[in-house]
Amino acid sequence: MNNVLNVSAYRFVPLPDAAQLREPLLARCLSLALKGTILLAPEGINLFLAGEAGAVRSLLDHLREEPRLAGLEAKESWSPDVPFGRMRVKVKREIIRMDHPAIQPADGRAPAVDAPTLKRWLDQGHDDAGRPVVTLDTRNAFEVDHGTFEGAIDWRLGKFSEFPAALAANRDALRGKTVVSFCTGGIRCEKAALVMREAGLDHVWQLEGGILKYFEEAGGVHFRGTCFVFDERRAVNAGLQPVRIGEPAAGS
Repeated sequence: MNNVLNVSAYRFVPLPDAAQLREPLLARCLSLALKGTILLAPEGINLFLAGEAGAVRSLLDHLREEPRLAGLEAKESWSPDVPFGRMRVKVKREIIRMDHPAIQPADGRAPAVDAPTLKRWLDQGHDDAGRPVVTLDTRNAFEVDHGTFEGAIDWRLGKFSEFPAALAANRDALRGKTVVSFCTGGIRCEKAALVMREAGLDHVWQLEGGILKYFEEAGGVHFRGTCFVFDERRAVNAGLQPVRIGEPAAGS
């Protein structure tokens, strides 16, 4: 029975007091018997948590009581077991490392496209202005190998901090197209979209909520394989259910 609630969420928002938030937040998570990881940084928060549904939602409600995190949105899935071994709250320089200090998502997001709109664009083969649409996978190569969108651009990244250099080498091939960057939950593709706009690409979007939100709202249409996740589930299918590596996935 899938009675364990798994959530992932992030928000780019200035948190200069990230270090001071760590201990109270860890204590609350432990009191709720939650497991997972919360990353805090001056640029925001990124979390992956699992536990009893009421406890998980209680923690999310607590976070949203902080005005800076009031807009925190979580993606949900279910599993039969807690896919984390312990609870950790860490303070980092970035909640997702890019080593590109000029990119500050808290100062303004790149435009986002929701899952139903992307599905429609892929169905028709172009965006609403008639431009060809390409999807750009911003994840690491081993994640892409588990599954990705049909025809997605894959630069074989070894780590996300390689993205700016890969863009510099491939930028001209993207000109004149509508580029939709995507990742697992939205955090990497948000930074990636800003870097592309900084590089002078005009028609750049990020997939709102990443692959997990796409699965939730559009199913597995146009996606092949499974979505790798960084916990003991290893991968989820288009129904957001854990799958064993090597099993066929819906849509594959």
